[in-house]
Amino acid sequence: MDDQEGQPESPTAQGLDPRALAYTVSLPYDHRLYRYDIACSMAHVKMLARQGIVPQEDAEAILLALEEIRRELEEGRFPLREELEDIHLNIEARLYEKVGEKAGHLHTARSRNDLIATDLRLYVRDACQQAVGGIRVLQRALLEQAEAHLDTVMPGYTHLQRAQPVLLAHHLLAYFHMLERDIGRFRDCQRRADCLPLGSGALAGVPYPIDREYLARQLGFSRLSPNSIDAVADRDFIVEFIGAAALCLSHLSRLAEEIVLWASQEFGFLELPAEFATGSSIMPQKRNPDVAELARARAARVAGHLTAMLALLKALPLSYNRDLQDDKPPLFDSVDCLLATLDVMAAMLPRLRFRQERLEEAADDPSLLATDLADYLVRKGVPFRSAYRAVRELVAYARAQGRSLRELSLEEYRRFSDLFDEDALTLDARAAVAARDVPGGTAPARVEEALREARRRLEET
Repeated sequence: MDDQEGQPESPTAQGLDPRALAYTVSLPYDHRLYRYDIACSMAHVKMLARQGIVPQEDAEAILLALEEIRRELEEGRFPLREELEDIHLNIEARLYEKVGEKAGHLHTARSRNDLIATDLRLYVRDACQQAVGGIRVLQRALLEQAEAHLDTVMPGYTHLQRAQPVLLAHHLLAYFHMLERDIGRFRDCQRRADCLPLGSGALAGVPYPIDREYLARQLGFSRLSPNSIDAVADRDFIVEFIGAAALCLSHLSRLAEEIVLWASQEFGFLELPAEFATGSSIMPQKRNPDVAELARARAARVAGHLTAMLALLKALPLSYNRDLQDDKPPLFDSVDCLLATLDVMAAMLPRLRFRQERLEEAADDPSLLATDLADYLVRKGVPFRSAYRAVRELVAYARAQGRSLRELSLEEYRRFSDLFDEDALTLDARAAVAARDVPGGTAPARVEEALREARRRLEET
């Protein structure tokens, strides 16, 4: 082992009270940035040697040592030291242990401020890509369930009240399209994170002839940050990621809520797979939708992280402030919550067993055809509002009689409009579904088109 004299101590921790040191340490969570930190260091050292700022021989020794450090971290052999505060200083200290004073070149022409900003952008770019991949897997599971239930009619709801008949496939595709918008948001975030801060120094740039374009190529960035102060202070991309994650999880929470409702005895629309349900500690008959319930909770957690990040940034003066150390826990937990929820929902969805007979029995409720009866009168020349009033009075009459619309006679129908004929009594859920034959509607032919388009999107990606 080479001479360790001169290896770094934390420049911010010197002389700190142990309680202050414990309060300021970030290593327990920022260690997960090590891959990005090492990648930045390797690109930086190559650039320094290329520009003649450090000797080529020293740069090669540093590169070999950084590769060894990366392997140690991946294999769990790296001696993490909390007194060094963060992963960046831990890596630099280990570098001193391996190559001695040559390690001092690593911090030439850079600051922890621009290094951390670069690490985080690399992390967020990857997280966006992982999120898109997880969403595509979940969309595939939704699409397969929809394709399997193209012929299944169910009640659609507004205000959690039965409203009109729809196809189950149409209902499931609503979530497919929510997730498609989520993909757009993550791709937007990925584009905005794709901007290199390295070379900004602490806040003012650096007094060396560095090549930032070379750094960008090495690290896969498409453009350079245009302002060094903004570069080290900007965390918009983190807010964007957490915002996109919060909205995506809100969509997953809506799906989870419907799974909870539909699995209840009151609805009875589906059966939960045993692998994704839990029992009760005292009630042997119970099968609880814990996975779906926790998905709702994860959505709430990430919504809280979004609020925390906005509050953290709202009053910070330029440029870097230590407050920004606390950007990482909400970011990392948001990534973990999102990816885990996408994964478990994608695994559970194919195993849900929809009870077709129960769905169709619920869709056969004659009151769901009230709008179709109004449309029936409209087709006979009645203005819609007049038709609406006639059917509303017809429905009120049936309720007062304690009977369904299907149990009324044609004579009773004609008390409210003499334009009703026998064919009004034969309307059913499937006819109501088929009548919605407009782009984006629930008619079988339109849903088949939507399924083909959804399948095309998945195959393209």
